[in-house]
Amino acid sequence: MRLYLLRIPVLIFLNLLIGLSTVFAQPVQTADKIVAVVGRSRIILQSDLEVQAANLKLQSPESYHDTMKCGILQQMIMSKMLVEQAERDSVLVGEEEVEANLDNKLRYFISRVYGSKEKLEQATGKTVYQIKEENREVVKEQMLAERVQGQLLQNVAITPTEVRAFYNNIPADSLPFFPASVEVGQIVIDPPVSPELEAYARKQLEDIRDQIVKEGKSFEAMAGIYSQDPGSRDNGGRYNDVSRIDGGWAPEFVTAAFRLQNEDVSPIVKTKFGYHIIQMIQRKGDQADVRHILIIPERTSADFRVALSRLDSVRAELISGKISFPQAVAKYSTDDQSKMTAGMMTDPQTGASQLEIDQLDPALALMIDSLSPGSFSHPHVFVNQFTGERSCRIIYLKDRSEPHKANLRDDYSKIQQVALSQKQNKKLDQWLRDKLPTYYLKVDPEYRDCGPMAGWKEFIH
Repeated sequence: MRLYLLRIPVLIFLNLLIGLSTVFAQPVQTADKIVAVVGRSRIILQSDLEVQAANLKLQSPESYHDTMKCGILQQMIMSKMLVEQAERDSVLVGEEEVEANLDNKLRYFISRVYGSKEKLEQATGKTVYQIKEENREVVKEQMLAERVQGQLLQNVAITPTEVRAFYNNIPADSLPFFPASVEVGQIVIDPPVSPELEAYARKQLEDIRDQIVKEGKSFEAMAGIYSQDPGSRDNGGRYNDVSRIDGGWAPEFVTAAFRLQNEDVSPIVKTKFGYHIIQMIQRKGDQADVRHILIIPERTSADFRVALSRLDSVRAELISGKISFPQAVAKYSTDDQSKMTAGMMTDPQTGASQLEIDQLDPALALMIDSLSPGSFSHPHVFVNQFTGERSCRIIYLKDRSEPHKANLRDDYSKIQQVALSQKQNKKLDQWLRDKLPTYYLKVDPEYRDCGPMAGWKEFIH
């Protein structure tokens, strides 16, 4: 049994595989056909399978081989079954949740892969709005499947005794060799904006609002020209299903939006993101479709110096022991994303805090290389991967591990996760066995006898 070849839960696997699959996969040339049908209406095309295989090959070229397609198809079928189960159980995801998920994926690809929105659009030949619309249903189905899977696995836990037993059953020559990794955190302080530039941004938006309200110009057209929100600008500033209940929106924004009647334009609204004007498109109870225009006040070099100076003081407190790192994050950080993890950076797919060095941004990896465990970098300017904006931070290196063969002392959390994944897979396999007779399932003859599909023959039409 090889630790690194164990299957992980289906949706975790698919998250790693999909991303924004239809956009970012390598082009695949294939004669299309339906290779599977789940529940009579949910189809999987040969091209879908080839895209996922191409993505996996791109991520792991050395370990990929064509026989993996059967396993990929099995995972895709199970994903469709989970979506079908969501429909049976009336499990829902809100449109605003889908929108936020799409925005997060786009920010990830822009910051980690392409470097800028313009380069992304140039590489794909599509606008951000087109990319989002083409992937909206894929992401929604993925989220529904994740939600059902979460319900199925929420009570699955693993004890330290089970972890040790799992580890002891792995032959010594099958233990994987882990690359160098780090546990690293950050304290982010956004530069303040000078009152003069705050006033200038507000005046810009006042002029835009006057052109809409007094001169009759189109809100949608003006948003496309002037809004600085990359998530909605290419869609005329539009967001659908903004909720007054869920906490995913700035409270000032939601309060101002729900004071409006259809077609009304709000006064200027200030949030942590900048200055907005909002147009109500349609009220739908506790949800609404709206448009907005965002103007973000500019920051000067003097503003950045203020933030860097503040971080210098924070660093001095940390070095002297006057405050712990989690306390400093809670007290000083202006980044909500960092506060959710007590300042520690995590893998966006797995949530793990141990990050492989060769997967980090090169500039961050170079900075960490000069730090020793328990030390802090000097304050510096960086680009926030979630907002795309420049900000200031200090880096904390909590721990570093050198390349080594897996062992319980250094890698307990990793081994625990794999052992838990195996236990979760058994739960999912049992669920699959119980549910297969209740689903219509059709699989192309080419794939019926391969791998795990061979055990499904009695259920396949």
